[in-house]
Amino acid sequence: MATENNDTNPSEESIETENIEEINKKVTPPEKKNPIKSITRIVLLISLLFFVWYLFSERHTPYTDQARIKGLVTPITSRVSGNIIDIRIQLHSKVKTGDTLFQIDRSPYEIAVLKAEANIDNTTQSVAASTSSVKSAAGRLGVAKAQLDRAQRNWNRVEKVMRENAGALSENDKDQSETALLTATEQVASAEANLDRAKQSLGDSGPDNPKIRAAIKDLEKAQLDLAFTTIIAPTDGVIESFDIDLGYYASTGQPLTTLISNSDVWIQADLKENNLSLMNVGDPVKFILDIAPGKVYEGTVRSLGFGVSTDNSSKGGLPSISSKNGWLRDPQRFPVIISLENANTDFQNKIRLGGQVDVVVYTGDNGLLNALASFRIKFNSWLSYVR
Repeated sequence: MATENNDTNPSEESIETENIEEINKKVTPPEKKNPIKSITRIVLLISLLFFVWYLFSERHTPYTDQARIKGLVTPITSRVSGNIIDIRIQLHSKVKTGDTLFQIDRSPYEIAVLKAEANIDNTTQSVAASTSSVKSAAGRLGVAKAQLDRAQRNWNRVEKVMRENAGALSENDKDQSETALLTATEQVASAEANLDRAKQSLGDSGPDNPKIRAAIKDLEKAQLDLAFTTIIAPTDGVIESFDIDLGYYASTGQPLTTLISNSDVWIQADLKENNLSLMNVGDPVKFILDIAPGKVYEGTVRSLGFGVSTDNSSKGGLPSISSKNGWLRDPQRFPVIISLENANTDFQNKIRLGGQVDVVVYTGDNGLLNALASFRIKFNSWLSYVR
């Protein structure tokens, strides 16, 4: 009986083993794929795509946020000195060319004009008197020449008588005649010298007379100073840095206020050296302003910088470009000047000198890269809402 109980059927054992494996399969869940590997592959693929895009965009569609609005700034100075008696502007006033900004007290300069006019009259009278002196000297010269002629004829007669009859005239008569001739000759020479001196003192008797010319220039200078008492705007623009009041004494050459001119405004974009390899003057540009979120404006490349200052030396006046400090060396940057094409009033009101700008330059007809650059600049324009 014992032997019968220990014996087992092989077919039954295999069936039991299969049943156990099926039970284990039902109890043990199926093995899941590791998501970290998939995420890593996706990240690496995206990083590779971004790297390739970066390499091409740096040359074909360069982008920078190191750009600022630049413009012409004119210090308003006085060309004459005096107290300000009228102010017709305020801080941030918009002015047009020729608008009166300040009025300096005119009284001292009006007096200077009257004095210069009186000086012309005095000079004219002085020249007229000098003309009379010339006429008088000329008259004396004529008399002296007449006396010389008479003395010469008398001496000729004396010589003739002495040749024909040596004893007809005494030595005294001969000496008197000779002395009269010499005296007449000296008088003519003296009269000629007086006439030359009078002419030199007079100069030209008309408007070309040096004294009259000098007097006229003095009058013109006085009239010019009088005109300079009215300080006008040299160009269209906006008043900035204004902090003076009535009674302020304006000194010649001292700035009274600052005028930001509207005549020329541009963007200076500091682009990396490798950004310039394909860039040319006239390339189209898109840029955004923090003051206008969501809006993209257009411009063109006006010029490319050919040199920057690399030390503290001021020789040559080269532009100085600030670099970002980091653990990697920042590439050298050069200024690229961009002209603005948007001239409407709304755009002009958004222009602020020194304002930050984001810029992208299109160096050619690169469809995909240009589209990505346009999307990037547009996306950044919306980010201005949260900056």
